[in-house]
Amino acid sequence: MANTSNILENNSAVQFAIPDPNDFDWNDTGKAVDTYKSDERTKQEALYDQTLNQVLEREIVMGEIIGLTSKEAVVNIGYKSDGLIPLAEFRHMPDLKVGDKIEVYVETAEDKNGQLILSHKKARAMKSWERVNEALEKDEIITGYVKCRTKGGLIVDVFGIEAFLPGSQIDVKPIRDYDVYVGKTMEFKIVKINQEFKNVVVSHKVLIENEMEKQKVEIMSKLEKGQVLEGTVKNITSYGVFMDLGGVDGLLHITDISWGRITHPEEVLKLDEKINVVILDFDDEKKRIALGLKQLTPQPWESLDKELKQADKVKGRVVVLTDYGAFVEIIPGVEGLIHVSEMSWSQHLRSPQDFLKVGDEVETMILSIDRDEHKMSLGLKQLSPDPWGQILEKYPVGSKHKAKVRNFTNFGVFVELEEGVDGLIHISDLSWNKKIKHPAEFTKIGEELDVVVLEVDVENRRLSLGHKQLEDNPWDTYESVLGVGNLQEGVIGKVTDKGASVLFNSFGVEAFAPYRQLQKEDGTIAKEGETLEFKVIEFSKENRRVVVSHLRVYDEKAPIGKTTEGGETEKGASQQSTTQKAVKKIKESQEKSTLGDIDALAALKMSMEASEKKTDEN
Repeated sequence: MANTSNILENNSAVQFAIPDPNDFDWNDTGKAVDTYKSDERTKQEALYDQTLNQVLEREIVMGEIIGLTSKEAVVNIGYKSDGLIPLAEFRHMPDLKVGDKIEVYVETAEDKNGQLILSHKKARAMKSWERVNEALEKDEIITGYVKCRTKGGLIVDVFGIEAFLPGSQIDVKPIRDYDVYVGKTMEFKIVKINQEFKNVVVSHKVLIENEMEKQKVEIMSKLEKGQVLEGTVKNITSYGVFMDLGGVDGLLHITDISWGRITHPEEVLKLDEKINVVILDFDDEKKRIALGLKQLTPQPWESLDKELKQADKVKGRVVVLTDYGAFVEIIPGVEGLIHVSEMSWSQHLRSPQDFLKVGDEVETMILSIDRDEHKMSLGLKQLSPDPWGQILEKYPVGSKHKAKVRNFTNFGVFVELEEGVDGLIHISDLSWNKKIKHPAEFTKIGEELDVVVLEVDVENRRLSLGHKQLEDNPWDTYESVLGVGNLQEGVIGKVTDKGASVLFNSFGVEAFAPYRQLQKEDGTIAKEGETLEFKVIEFSKENRRVVVSHLRVYDEKAPIGKTTEGGETEKGASQQSTTQKAVKKIKESQEKSTLGDIDALAALKMSMEASEKKTDEN
């Protein structure tokens, strides 16, 4: 410290000026070359900036290759710094060299390291996309390179963009092998662009179609009906064949391929086969051409025997079965129809498959023939005798037969006595006793019934049959035991506000009791299932109707009429006599009966015998 103070003392004559910090010029570097003042420096920088390009990010600009390394290309775009682009982006330019002019995309004018970021690949893609959109807008024909095959088509390089060429857009005819197009350069038209997903679809087919359209106009102008042309089978469908007539297509319908019946064109023709066809019709506006093949051969109806007429017998082969009949081929190209109603004398329409099958050789009778309309009706049943020819001799009124149940209706049962002979049993002729609401309650399909012929209508081919007529009418007997005033024990059925049914189990007869007549002696109304005594107040044999009353049983106890010598009333004696006669009649009926409701008659007999015994005891 002493030495320091000595120095300060010795140099006390020297004075140091300490500058004010507020006056310090921070831009003064202190270098001799830095002679510009602040305003002059600003002016110089402005002049320098004018010599450089103004670069905006996300723009495409022209650049020059000023250097190449093993991995990158140095590109100058006239900016204050140069950009580096990987050589991988120049694979399409194998001869790249210094001095080449290229388009580049400015991604960033200056990144965090002050570096200019450029891309040639993006610039090329953006330019290509603009070119593709322009080609679509102007409907241009462009050239593309087929790179490879993909699912459903091919990948095509167009302006550096991968476009899709669907298989259906390669050619106007179906293509079976896509690989033959790989590596080829072809012309296309852009048909669709998806801007969102950057997808491009091209077509080569439209170019062919445009050329063919010009040819069609020329060919169509020369077409005439009846003209015979050679064509190539282009496509086969279930309804016909599409023919290539040398630049224009025509349809050969399946009905115009052969005079005979075919189920599919493949039976006659095959793909790529060349045949002669005749023009049947064409439409200039719609560019449609109807073709014919069978018209080149004679009409088979012209070769049909001229002597064939109605009622003649002909042989043929069944070629088609339908719901309504069968088509029989008499000679190739000539068919007749056997309607299902002409296959059997039976009135029950069945399926043609029940009588015939495809391929059967059959003999038929001509029912009608129209050579002008090329139509023929045939019959099969006419070759066998009509069972209705001797119907009166075989099925006279009153004769008894066995029949098979075929069908039900609400009003009766249709039965078949033999093939072609049907009859109707009306629902009222099924049973004397049972109240049948529907025939299904009485019998079933396929069951055999004994019937009796009631009426024969030869003109309308109808038989009226009966089943109940096979036995005596039990209502003749019921009249004696269920006559008005008679008392019988019955079971009450369902009770309604109108009344109730009453079943007399001994006879199997169901009667009706009005609601008021169900009143019991204690004033209550009888209920379902109760067994009570009833008095008959109405009996109708014709309508098979019995009306009974329980009220009258206790309300009218006094006997009606005079008393006999034996202490019985005349009415009691009369009832006893009637009962005895009824029992005797039932015995006779039971001895005669072999069919019918024997059980019901037996029960009636037992009831009458019990009644007779009771009368004797009294």
